[in-house]
Amino acid sequence: MTEFLSRGEVESMSGWILDEAVRGGASGADVLYSEGAGSGLSLKDGEIEECVTGFTAGIGVRTIMSDGRQGISYGNRLDRLSVRELVEWSLVNCRNSEPEEGIMLYEGKMVPDPSLDLEDPLIASITPQRRMQLCMEMTESARTADKKILSVRSASWNDGWGSSFYCTTTGLAGWERGSSASCGVTVIAGDGTSTEMGGYGLESRRLDELDIRHTSLRAVEKTVSALGGRPIKTGPYTIVIEPETASSLVEVIGDLFCAPEIHKGRSMMKDRLGDKVASSCVNLVDDGRIPWKAGTGSWDSEGVPTGRTTLIEGGIARSYLYNLQYAWKDGVKSTGNACRGMSSLPEVGNSNVLMEAGSEAPGDLISRVGSGLFLTEMMGLHTIDPISGDFSVGAKGHLIEKGRITRPVSGVTIASNLKDFLNNIAAVGSDLVFFGSVAAPTLVVENIVVAGE
Repeated sequence: MTEFLSRGEVESMSGWILDEAVRGGASGADVLYSEGAGSGLSLKDGEIEECVTGFTAGIGVRTIMSDGRQGISYGNRLDRLSVRELVEWSLVNCRNSEPEEGIMLYEGKMVPDPSLDLEDPLIASITPQRRMQLCMEMTESARTADKKILSVRSASWNDGWGSSFYCTTTGLAGWERGSSASCGVTVIAGDGTSTEMGGYGLESRRLDELDIRHTSLRAVEKTVSALGGRPIKTGPYTIVIEPETASSLVEVIGDLFCAPEIHKGRSMMKDRLGDKVASSCVNLVDDGRIPWKAGTGSWDSEGVPTGRTTLIEGGIARSYLYNLQYAWKDGVKSTGNACRGMSSLPEVGNSNVLMEAGSEAPGDLISRVGSGLFLTEMMGLHTIDPISGDFSVGAKGHLIEKGRITRPVSGVTIASNLKDFLNNIAAVGSDLVFFGSVAAPTLVVENIVVAGE
C-alpha cells in the first residue's frame, strides 16, 4: 500500500465504526488506526545484503459490554464492507469472552504535546542514495579502524515514520505522529589465534543523534578488545557494568513493576511498596514525556496522558505501573502505561524506563576497584526468575586490577539473586545513556560471585 486515507476519511470511518458497535449492542468501543512507512538497507562487506521499503495501514476495533466482556478484531482492508465485518467480528469475540472487572474507557481529555518532539522531518527526507552513503561510510570506518577487522558483517540503516488515530465512544479523539531511525555495525575480528564477533547500534527520533562514525568505531573497539578473552578465578568480585549492559538489566527490573505481573504473582516486587528493595543510590523511574525518546507519547494506548512515575526512590519501592483496569483494581489512578497493538487488548508496559545517574565519572569509579570485572556483556538476562530473582548468566568483560582495566575476560558465569544484586549496588555513574527506550549509567556492584577457573 503506497497511499493512505486522509485524516478526514479516517475520522469519518472511525466515527461510523463506533456508531455501528453501539447499534450492535456494545456499551462502549474504541478504534485504533495506524499507518506508517519504513525503509532499511544492510551491507555485508560493502555489498547489498538486504534492501527493503514497506508501507502499512490497519485498524483495530475493540467492543465492550456492560458486564466487562471485551473483544477485538483487526484488519488492513479499509473499504466499507471489510470495516463492517471488523465490527461484527469484534462483537462476536466480545460476546464469547469472559467478563472481567475494571474494563472501562477513559473519560478525560487527549491533549497533544508538541514539546515532546516526536518527529524529525529530516528523517522522512532520507533518500535511497543517502542510505547507501551512510552504510558505505560505516563499512569503511569499521574496516579501516583496526587491522584485526576481518569482516564488516553488517552495516545497516533503518528509518521510518508512523501516525496513529485513537477514538472512543466516550468522546476521545486524537492523532499522533512520530519518526525514528537507527544504525548498527557488526564486525568480525581476529588476531591469528582467536576470533570475535560483536557490534554496536543506536536508535533515535532525531537524525542528528545518530553518529555513524561513533557507531562504527564503538563496534570495532568492543570486538577487538574482547580478543583473547579467558576466564578469571572463581570468587567474589566488584563488578562495574557499562551503560549498554546495565540498560538491559534495567529493562528487566522495569518489567517487575507492571501491575498485571504483580496481580498474577509473577514479580518479586509484589507487596513490596514502601520496602527497601535496592541500595540507597538507586533511583528508577518510568517517564513517558521525555522529549525525543522512543517511549515518549502524549497519551498511552487508552488515551490516558503519559507521565513520570517513580518506581524506586533511594532504594525504596514507591509505585507500580497501571492501565485503567488495574488502576481500578488497586483503587488508584492510571499512570498512563497502557500498551496495545491494533490486534491486542490493553496491557501494561514501560514507556521510557531509566535508572537515574549519579555524580561520579566512570573512570573515577573504576579507579577505586582493587580487584574486579568490567562487564560489557551479560548473556541470558531473559532467564532471570521474576519471582525469586535468581539468575545465572554468561558474561564477558575485562579484568580490573588495582583500579586499571587490564586483560579481556570471557567464559565466566555470574550467579546471583536480583534482590541481593540491587542491594549491592555501591555507586552509580554520571554517564546516563539511552538505548531505545531504556537508559542506564555505569553501575558498581560489590560482592558478586563470578564463576570461572
